[in-house]
Amino acid sequence: MSATHIDVPMPVPADHDCPTREILDLIGDKWSVLVVVLLGKRTFRFGELHRGIEGISQRMLTLTLRALVRDGLVTRTPYATVPPRVDYSLTELGRTLLVPLSALDAWANAHRDDIRAARERHDSPG
Repeated sequence: MSATHIDVPMPVPADHDCPTREILDLIGDKWSVLVVVLLGKRTFRFGELHRGIEGISQRMLTLTLRALVRDGLVTRTPYATVPPRVDYSLTELGRTLLVPLSALDAWANAHRDDIRAARERHDSPG
């Protein structure tokens, strides 16, 4: 065994209680990670988030924020102003998610070209 060996957990069947599966379901969609990373920078209003995440619809942003608030990762702070104002920010729990997401981002940046090259090798005829 090499010195870089990492113990990889055994796959868990879908009908078993698995914290990893539960959390991947929580943040595994396309938009949740982008929202969390953006909120890791500062507090945002809804419109700022919408403009800051290219390609997300207002409806999908609303659904994503609701889910993140429900799961305790984001706080929603409404203000009784005209026009209405709502701020979104990460909770302390949400901030703890920035560490593994930053590691994933670093890994993706370090290995993106390797992945692309592997895809090209796999997809090329021959």
